[in-house]
Amino acid sequence: MYNPANLPSESVPLTPGVRLGAYEVLGLIGAGGMGEVYRARDTRLERIVAIKVLPAHVASDPDLRQRFEREARAIAALNHPHICTLYDIGQQDGVDFLVMEYLDGETLARHLEKGPLPIDRALQYAMQIADALDKAHCLGITHRDLKPANVMLTKAGTKLLDFGLAKLAPTFVGRNFSSAITGEAGLESIAAAPLRRDHTVDLRSRVIRALARRPAAR
Repeated sequence: MYNPANLPSESVPLTPGVRLGAYEVLGLIGAGGMGEVYRARDTRLERIVAIKVLPAHVASDPDLRQRFEREARAIAALNHPHICTLYDIGQQDGVDFLVMEYLDGETLARHLEKGPLPIDRALQYAMQIADALDKAHCLGITHRDLKPANVMLTKAGTKLLDFGLAKLAPTFVGRNFSSAITGEAGLESIAAAPLRRDHTVDLRSRVIRALARRPAAR
């Protein structure tokens, strides 16, 4: 999901055993532009979770901090089987963190390195992704960073990750379904192009073709 090699040179990862509230850090999963992600244990409920930490040097950047807070608000508003669940948010000793569902699997990006998906599996994943996006859009949330690296494949199906670039609308005026699939694998980003809700089938078709890497019908 994240590559530890992308850690900023000045960042010092948390070591196993460190506690953030009720959560005991077990190890570093990796890092992205937002900070580090750790595997941790919830000592109250005895379950494994993922913790996204916003390091101090990132917290001082207003844009990145706003993105972190935007992600928290976006995920908290969503309850869907194909969207990674937010369990908690906290701060300790100046460290801001999100506690999320720990997902055991691989990203769609990693899976596609092995080759294109069979059409039946692409259809299954496309239906799940489109349904998750529909849920988000109905609540006025546009992901805006949909790409293979932000889709996790698990035994339970797909899970959408990383709502850090999400656009949050105070109200969902006009019930617009704003989505467009573009990019290297055909599933790279959510753009701002308007797509009415009655075009949900078109969205699913785009996702299916993207996942199967098939050209669109002319």
